[in-house]
Amino acid sequence: MNTEQILALGAWEAARRLQSRQLSAQRFVEAGLERIASREPQVQAFAHLDAQAALARARTLDAGPLTGPLHGLTVGVKDVFDTVDMPTQGGSRAFQGHQAGQDAACVALLRQAGAIVLGKTVTTELATFPTQGTRNPLNLAHTPGGSSSGSAAAVADRMVPFATATQTLGSTIRPAGYCGVAGYKPSYNLLPRRGVWPNADSLDTVGLMACDVRDVAFLASVVAIHPGLMPSHEAPTQPPAIGLCRSHEWERADPAMQAAFDACGSRLAAAGARVTTLALPPHFAGLLHAHGTVAWYELARGFADIVGRLGDQIHPELRKRTLAGLAITPEAYQQAQALARRCRQELPNVMGGCDVLFTPAATGEAPHGLGSSGDTAMNQVWTFLHGPCVSVTGGHGLQGLPLAMQVVGRLDDDARTLVAARWIEQALLT
Repeated sequence: MNTEQILALGAWEAARRLQSRQLSAQRFVEAGLERIASREPQVQAFAHLDAQAALARARTLDAGPLTGPLHGLTVGVKDVFDTVDMPTQGGSRAFQGHQAGQDAACVALLRQAGAIVLGKTVTTELATFPTQGTRNPLNLAHTPGGSSSGSAAAVADRMVPFATATQTLGSTIRPAGYCGVAGYKPSYNLLPRRGVWPNADSLDTVGLMACDVRDVAFLASVVAIHPGLMPSHEAPTQPPAIGLCRSHEWERADPAMQAAFDACGSRLAAAGARVTTLALPPHFAGLLHAHGTVAWYELARGFADIVGRLGDQIHPELRKRTLAGLAITPEAYQQAQALARRCRQELPNVMGGCDVLFTPAATGEAPHGLGSSGDTAMNQVWTFLHGPCVSVTGGHGLQGLPLAMQVVGRLDDDARTLVAARWIEQALLT
């Protein structure tokens, strides 16, 4: 197989060939490195790359027995996950050259399953908002989103078949959607957070990105040690019951996104899904503001040492916003958390007979320029509700870039959500 054929396999198919020894781990790593050598100067997806270590590990795997279901697959690790053999710098000069003493739990599980860490992918500074120059590989003049910028770009450009991500606001779903790949934000705490740099402890969620929903479900089943997430070889044939949910943030979506969302509803119904329109209760409108209250309250206090000791080494606007977060009162924080708890309890009843909700994942296609990673409003409420979200492409905007939708499920109903998302993804491709 030539390099392009190898890179087109995706995680599921590449894993099958690596398991059967039809494809060597060394050749798979070499193909990824060839792609990176060609495209990384333009895309800038990696903060750190260790080609020689990856090749050495691949040769060791080829010479020995199969090590696990991810044997020989390469992975990009977001640069807020600790790695014992590579620096973890969080996209910040405040942590330049920082070296952790152990792997984050997710990284350790990936390695134990046979995955090869190719490098650390670029994150916005400390997984917040100051961007770091990564470009959307579908159009280099546009942002890939953030904060998991490099992970989305690397997967979309076929540098790696999958990558780790995080989400506190919209940092997995939005960049994956902007770059046209599958992003999966699991139910809160499904994937272990130990060794991942925190922002807001009650919101931070470890996510994954891959080329499509089957790939991301496969990877999640391994990293979560959750066999129930493992996809079947065949695509699901039973159409799900889908609730079309515009959410209270609908007016933020641009006309192209709104039109694409309505068109998706018609296409899903035509494909056989039972589609209904579902409105969230009025008090859910307060979740967006409440999420921001919780996020900045927790972040400001968690960043106390960074701001106090290293404040002159982080982006001035990040320092300013962090200090402003200290002004949020405990009463406001507790009220915001109370609203979230109430809405989490109510969501299953709101969904009724629907298997999943279908809602925009962004306000439009990836914005032009690299100064902003995009609007997170379409993600924050769902992050706050703690349930699973999966990004799928629902059309294309005026610039030809993907218009991202998301499939949202009940808390801890990840298996059903992933199956429905895979069916929806396939239905929207036809």
